[in-house]
Amino acid sequence: MSIAIAVIGTGGVAWNNYLPFLSKEKDVVLTYFSRTRSKAEECAKVFGGRVVEAIDDIHANEPDAILVLTPETQRYAVTAVLLQGKPKRLFFEKPLVAQNGQDKVCEDDFNKAADLLQRAKSSGTQTAMVFNYRFFEQTVRMRRIIDDRGFGKLIHASMFVNYACWSHCIDLLHCFGGRASQISALAGGIRYKDAVDVSGSFCLANGATGTILGTNGSPFELPLYQIVMNFERGTIRFSDLDGPMDVFDKASRYCETHTLIGNHSRWEQYNSSFEKSLAAYLDSIRHNEPPPVPGIAGLEELQFEVALRRSIEQKRPVDVQDEFPLEISG
Repeated sequence: MSIAIAVIGTGGVAWNNYLPFLSKEKDVVLTYFSRTRSKAEECAKVFGGRVVEAIDDIHANEPDAILVLTPETQRYAVTAVLLQGKPKRLFFEKPLVAQNGQDKVCEDDFNKAADLLQRAKSSGTQTAMVFNYRFFEQTVRMRRIIDDRGFGKLIHASMFVNYACWSHCIDLLHCFGGRASQISALAGGIRYKDAVDVSGSFCLANGATGTILGTNGSPFELPLYQIVMNFERGTIRFSDLDGPMDVFDKASRYCETHTLIGNHSRWEQYNSSFEKSLAAYLDSIRHNEPPPVPGIAGLEELQFEVALRRSIEQKRPVDVQDEFPLEISG
């Protein structure tokens, strides 16, 4: 049995991070659609598959999944059209919706993303997100340590994040601690690369508390994020795409450091995380199971961002789940 995968958007993200892996999967059959047909044709030439003229032609082939890899500024409009054909599955690049770019997320992005997920549920379309940072070797090891050693629930988190990793790190917070219940935030007065720093305090629904700082002011040559998570029976500190991870185990009373052996650059880790994310997603299709990262994770990430922005604009704490509900009915 083959898996029919339709790729919408054939720019650099598709070319660099998706198609090299997908083209090597023997049971995957690729179809492409792009507003710039020449880009789609070049993908077909290099990676195999065929190009269609219109989105309606994508639906006519009844793909098992459609990968929406367009720029985030176009994702809402494209997905709204795709949903008219009631596809089986939609897989999204991150962020789910960002009409003015991922560094300018607004409340309308959250509302439109919620609208897309509502329409998808109503039409019986399964949705999934990439969020490939969940598949970094250190992230996978961290999950295993937490589970195997009984570290318990998250109780505190401290996060320093370059905006290049912003949505991914917010997703990691949700992955290990759950949704936010309240956020209070401030914006800095200095701009770095046309973006101000954001500093926020948050409470999670499970009772955990923490802080997050977002910035473009940290050099790209240095760690792009530094995160400390305190659990009930242990603490884990980790940084960057391939940085060391320190584990403080209350039971053993030791600190251990897990470091990748040499020649594991951050970009090798980054590229391989896409392969692992896609492999897990294809397996979920093969076995007709839920996706490894559901579409609601994309809405949760946007929810956190817009709550931060509302807190800054209105100079008050935001009750996240009341003001930006996630319930998708139907």
